[in-house]
Amino acid sequence: MAKLILSMDGLVLKEIPLTKERLTIGRKPHNDIQIDNLAISGEHAAIVTILNDSFLEDMNSTNGTLVNGQAIKKHFLRNLDVVELGKYKLKYMSDVPASGNSQADFEKTMILRPGVNRTPESPVRSFSDTQAGLPKPPAAAAPSPVPAAPSAAIQLLNGGNAGKELELTKTLTTLGKPGMQVAVIAKRPHGFFITHVEGAQFPIVNGESLDAQAHQLKDHDVIEIAGIKMEFFLKA
Repeated sequence: MAKLILSMDGLVLKEIPLTKERLTIGRKPHNDIQIDNLAISGEHAAIVTILNDSFLEDMNSTNGTLVNGQAIKKHFLRNLDVVELGKYKLKYMSDVPASGNSQADFEKTMILRPGVNRTPESPVRSFSDTQAGLPKPPAAAAPSPVPAAPSAAIQLLNGGNAGKELELTKTLTTLGKPGMQVAVIAKRPHGFFITHVEGAQFPIVNGESLDAQAHQLKDHDVIEIAGIKMEFFLKA
């Protein structure tokens, strides 16, 4: 199981196992990791963990979030990454290889805007875009063979892009409106899972609002994110 080591000035303060799929970090008491320091925003950052993969997102904090000395907005966490929040540091430690191989294994974010004629294939921002300048990680050992995941896609049902399709070919595909509502669809050997990432409202699947837990998608499920409906379907 992955964990975080919270420290300040080299002194270890706490060890936090990543047992929740969504863990929040900030100055306010309701956060999972509360850091009572004025350099930390009320809701500073969040870590979403799906199976063996964890990724960090800065929640538009005032002073920003650094990983290994580089400012980030979204970042796929790797073993021994150091997250810096003001004077505090969180070291990410995992003894389980991540399912994704690199930042390139993230699908570009599809921004959903009702009534705007933008094709789903036109990305606005990707996880890899925010990582420019980071040193390349060392080449990983060849992974063990895993069962091939099924092919799937989503088709927009309303808005200016109704009828457009986006194939879910990457490990993680993010959908939504940054700052308003964002969800991620994770591709795994045994299926596709949708998880809430950002926003007060959770994604809706077949008319029912999801909770913070990952939800496995089934063929012809109808998803609603940020006012846009889309159908998930498996491809032969």
